[in-house]
Parts: sequence; C-alpha cells; structure tokens
Amino acid sequence: MLRAGDLIILDGPLGAGKTTLTRSIGAGLGVRGPVTSPTFVLARTHPSLVGGAPLVHVDAYRLRSGLELDDLDLDVEGAVTIVEWGHDWARLLADDWVEIALTPTSGTTRTVTVTAHGAGGADGLATRVESQLV
Repeated sequence: MLRAGDLIILDGPLGAGKTTLTRSIGAGLGVRGPVTSPTFVLARTHPSLVGGAPLVHVDAYRLRSGLELDDLDLDVEGAVTIVEWGHDWARLLADDWVEIALTPTSGTTRTVTVTAHGAGGADGLATRVESQLV
C-alpha cells in the first residue's frame, strides 16, 4: 500500500517497536534485508526485490540539526521513507507525512495512533495505513 514519495514518521519510546514495524513494512514491500536499526549509520536504503519502491530507513535520534539531515541526501521522492525519532525533522523532508506513534501498554500490546500532517496527500496515506493496522 506504500509507494515512492510516502514519508512515515515513527514515534515512541525505546523498545516500542519502531524497528520491528519497519522490518514488517520492509517485508511487505519486498525489499532486500535484513532491516535492522540504522542507529549507528543513521540511514539505510533497502532496494526492492520485486520492482517496487526502495525503503529508506532513518534513525534521527542523534541528529542535532537540519544540516545533518540534509547531509544524508535522502531520496524521499523516489522511495518509501521511514524515519524513527523524526518528529522534529518531518517538515524538512516533505510537505505531507504520516506519523505513527507506538505506545507500549503491557507486554507485547501497543496503542497505535496514526496522524496525517500536511495539506496534500497525507490524508490518503493515513487512510491506507489505518486500514492495515486493524
């Protein structure tokens, strides 16, 4: 359901499941893996194995400025981009995005909140995402 140009921002505390969700999205997109946390490299690109959009997986936890984000030279338009800890940087990457907040409630249970941001296509993306979370 995700396509090139879609930006997903993942929010939640350590251990909330941000990388696990990204791994599942990568499997659904049919990208080359393994999809692991890019904490130390900041960003990884996973090419599609099925002719679809690549997955760009970013961990923005250690970024301190928009210049550092710009230095990553992300292909947001040509890929599905998922940014962990990206709340502060979303506006620098795209006009429209969807934020998925993961809140652990107990054990393996999470509360998931999907919020569309921007005036363009984010509402449609949010609808596509919400339809798959149930």
